[in-house]
Amino acid sequence: MLYWLLYEQLYPAVTPFRVFRYVTSRAMFASLTSLFLCIALGPWLIRTLREFQIGQHIREEGPKSHAKKAGTPTMGGVLIIISIIVPTLLGADLRHLYVWIAMFGLASFGVIGFIDDYAKVMNRRNLGLTARQKFGLQMLVAAIITTVLAVMQYYSAYTTTLNVPFLKTFQPDLLIHSLMTNPFTYALGFLPFYLFFVFVVVGSSNAVNITDGLDGLAIGLMVIAAGALTVLAYTGGNRELANYLQLARNPRTAELTIFCGSMTGAALGFLWWNAHPADVFMGDVGSLSLGGAMGVVAILIKQEILLIFIAGMFVVELLSVILQVGSYKLRKKRIFKMAPIHHHFEALGWQESKIIARFWIMGLVMALFALTTLKLR
Repeated sequence: MLYWLLYEQLYPAVTPFRVFRYVTSRAMFASLTSLFLCIALGPWLIRTLREFQIGQHIREEGPKSHAKKAGTPTMGGVLIIISIIVPTLLGADLRHLYVWIAMFGLASFGVIGFIDDYAKVMNRRNLGLTARQKFGLQMLVAAIITTVLAVMQYYSAYTTTLNVPFLKTFQPDLLIHSLMTNPFTYALGFLPFYLFFVFVVVGSSNAVNITDGLDGLAIGLMVIAAGALTVLAYTGGNRELANYLQLARNPRTAELTIFCGSMTGAALGFLWWNAHPADVFMGDVGSLSLGGAMGVVAILIKQEILLIFIAGMFVVELLSVILQVGSYKLRKKRIFKMAPIHHHFEALGWQESKIIARFWIMGLVMALFALTTLKLR
């Protein structure tokens, strides 16, 4: 909006507005706006949640030390979503469809999380949507976005090839072209792409949701992941950097820098209120939306495989739950004292603040490694 107003309309008359031409300037503007918006609206949101008695219900099977957190205002993710969407609408060139797809992913997964959180508040238990209902809604949203991308691919506005770290010439295509020559099997040619997209986005959304168990843990890791995605979105859309790093340039991803910058600022602003001891929890409305948006952005900028490292600790948390459940069902034995793995370290006697800090360090190391692969190819 500001890009159109200040640069395209007013720049010829007011030359300083030329600064809004640059993605970097608008990304910094969006990051700072989302940061201050989140901090400024935090007290109002916390007060409102307390007035409506929207508090956290603690799992009975969870760590006993978490019982004191019962009643802490939750559903703070609403503030995160607002703090991302508003600066994005202000700072991005809204003629780019990629920006709208990213915002749709954020808002849609946020709605799923809101329904889940609302059900928990109404039931006054830590039980909202069933796993089947939650997965079904997540897969529906992912399928809608994938269909849009499939149509864009038909018009050469999106590519279904994958970028593989360290292998710049190896770019496998997710389409089965042999099936797409026949009208009756054309849709089957997109099946691997559909399955892969749904896996990445739904897995990303649930990974952040599972990690959100300690004060500031998930949102701190999201600051790191969103920051890395901001760099990747910018380098992939910038001609000089893309040529220097030998990346497949896609100018459409440049405007996603504003969205990712807004995510980084909003996550940092929410950490102000969610740091240990937390004044407010993000709830599923925050964790599902942030995770879903992270997966969607990774798909759009063609860094799906690199997301494993960008969101390294989220992946570790998700795998710990999968291994724990699988081991118990197959062998009737647990691998960890408690899952997700951050609860395992709590059971070992680690202080909550120490677990959070060490997970942040490991998340930062993994994200930095992901960025180094841009040159090591």
